[in-house]
Amino acid sequence: MNAIKAAKAANSKKALDILLLDVSGRLIITDYFLICSGKTDRQIKSISNEIQKTLKENNIMPLRIEGTPNGGWVLLDYLNFVVHIFNIKSRQYYKLERLWRDASIIKWDD
Repeated sequence: MNAIKAAKAANSKKALDILLLDVSGRLIITDYFLICSGKTDRQIKSISNEIQKTLKENNIMPLRIEGTPNGGWVLLDYLNFVVHIFNIKSRQYYKLERLWRDASIIKWDD
């Protein structure tokens, strides 16, 4: 699954609190949310770049990229899954985990 590849790519850049949620039964626009955090703008950019690089190797390109690392949130839209990379303050503010707390958590690590 490509969302798992993205989670592993984020982990390789030491992303914090990586969470993969199955939102397919709740949304029609996507099947999975990958949510993670970075401590600094630089780390957020590194996580985003690594996910894009890893998936590009499999000819998978984001449909859309929103936000900037210095804005506190980067979104990578891969159509069937969406990656949310937050700084810690923004993640606490938006609380996507709480908003989607009834979604199933997908195990992505070995």
